[in-house]
Amino acid sequence: MRVKHIIISLLMFTAFSANSQEIKRLTLEDVIDIASRQSLDAFRNKNMYLSSYWEFRYFKADRLPTLNIEATPLDYNRSMQKVYNYDENRDEYKSREDLSSEVAVLLNQNVGLTGGRIFARSELNMSEKLGADRISSFSSTPFSLGYSQNINGYNSLKWTAKIEPLKFEKAKKNFIQAKEELAIKATRRFFDLVDAQIEVNIATTNLANADTLYKIGTGRFQVGTVTQDELLNLELGFMNAQLALTRANLGLERARAQLNSFLGYDKNTKIECLVPTELPGLNINAEEAIAAAFNNNPEILNQQQRLIEEDRRVKQAKSQSGINGELYALYGLNQNAEELGLVYKDPLDRQRFQLGVNIPVLDWGRRKGRLEMAESNREVVRISINQEKIDFEQNIIMNVMEFNLQADQVLSRAKADTIAQLGYDVTQQRFLIGKVDVTKLNLARNDQETARRAYINALRTYWNYYFTIRELTLFDFDQKISLSEDFDRLVNTY
Repeated sequence: MRVKHIIISLLMFTAFSANSQEIKRLTLEDVIDIASRQSLDAFRNKNMYLSSYWEFRYFKADRLPTLNIEATPLDYNRSMQKVYNYDENRDEYKSREDLSSEVAVLLNQNVGLTGGRIFARSELNMSEKLGADRISSFSSTPFSLGYSQNINGYNSLKWTAKIEPLKFEKAKKNFIQAKEELAIKATRRFFDLVDAQIEVNIATTNLANADTLYKIGTGRFQVGTVTQDELLNLELGFMNAQLALTRANLGLERARAQLNSFLGYDKNTKIECLVPTELPGLNINAEEAIAAAFNNNPEILNQQQRLIEEDRRVKQAKSQSGINGELYALYGLNQNAEELGLVYKDPLDRQRFQLGVNIPVLDWGRRKGRLEMAESNREVVRISINQEKIDFEQNIIMNVMEFNLQADQVLSRAKADTIAQLGYDVTQQRFLIGKVDVTKLNLARNDQETARRAYINALRTYWNYYFTIRELTLFDFDQKISLSEDFDRLVNTY
């Protein structure tokens, strides 16, 4: 009777929960799709990509002309200033009031080919001395054009043009890879809940069977066909089944809460995961997977970026070990007048040319040491990347081999699960008619539970390898297309 009350209570609790919770029955594909659209991880991944996108936009804008207006509409200054009194042949301090104003328009353009900068400027200035002897003065630079250039041979714009597009392409592939990593995480959470559901199903069945067997054993004990040891064993099995069901229900609630949180659902949503029964039926070629990975994986782009950055550091160190200097040239027109209307009349030429150099004479080997260190670091990075490529390729081969074997493992585990279930059913029937003892029945039940868990674990492993290979190669081997083929659509729907 005690078990009957427990079962009735569980059924009533389940019915009450079903009425108060929204039930969602989700497949593995559903969980991955929902996670890719509304999980916190998806939001984070998209914003990390957008950060890289705007960084790339900044790089492109930096290579376009910039137009700025600089203005000081009003600059009033009243102060005591020291002046020389020629009449009395001495210095003295007098109060002075000045008012000035200026405005300038500047146009700048970086030159990627040389690393220099072309600039144009137009400006207008006004200065007025206030007081009894009020004097106004205007000056203008209607037009000036100049060019500045470092002459050390290091062109930062050239290296930026090599690195930034590579970084942005890597950001795209990182975004796609993050989606596949999210699929792996979703698969893990999905099968955590599947495991919990299986444990509850096993525990519920075991409790019902233990109750039935205990009642039968009690009746047989009374007629002397079951020993007291066997009856105590049945009672112990019944009590353990109760505890196992309690633990399984707690595990189920925990796994469901974790999946709800992961998918962004509230606590009133009750998710039930549907165990996938069909497999894609793929057999992946290792060479094809390696080729796809070297074409698509962002780690390959990251290795290229690291090599370019090391080359840049070596070039920069070389430029600092020789003659440094800057070339500055300017040509323009300017004029000044006491009236604003005359300040643009008959402007005069304005020219400037400057060449500055810095020649190292004695630095005790610091520049040479800096160059040697940069070249040594580049060689270390180059060797490290070669080893990383070997390890990367080996990792893909091993994952492909494991995946190709795992499909057979799933089929084998599924067959073992079916056989174990049939074996337990037969053993239970034989126990009911007194043909086998409790020990054999418990062994058959253990075999059934082990086979069921092994089948679910094989499914989990299969899908984990499947999405791991997609994450490494960014290639859909089922559709035979690159995952980055429709990147714009992916970003908009992610």
